[in-house]
Amino acid sequence: MRLLLPVGRSWVAIAAGYLGLFAILVIPAPLALAFGIWAVRHIKADPKRHGMGRAIFGIVMGSLFTAGALLFLLLVGLGSI
Repeated sequence: MRLLLPVGRSWVAIAAGYLGLFAILVIPAPLALAFGIWAVRHIKADPKRHGMGRAIFGIVMGSLFTAGALLFLLLVGLGSI
C-alpha cells in the first residue's frame, strides 16, 4: 500500500520532488533546493519518515538549474551572450 499512497512520507520531501521536476522551468529551482534541504532535515529529525530519494532529487535538480540560471545571468551581465 505504501507504494501507491504517500503513507509515512514527509510532505516536504514530496514538495521537493515535484519542485525538482519543475526546476527545468528555472523559476522553481531555488525552491526545489531549499525544500530538498529542509526535507533532509525533516526526515533525519523523525526516522519514521520516508522520502529521502525525493529530497535528494530536489537538491540535485534545484542545484543544477539554479547554478545554470546564475551562470546565464553572469554571462548576460558580462555581455558574452
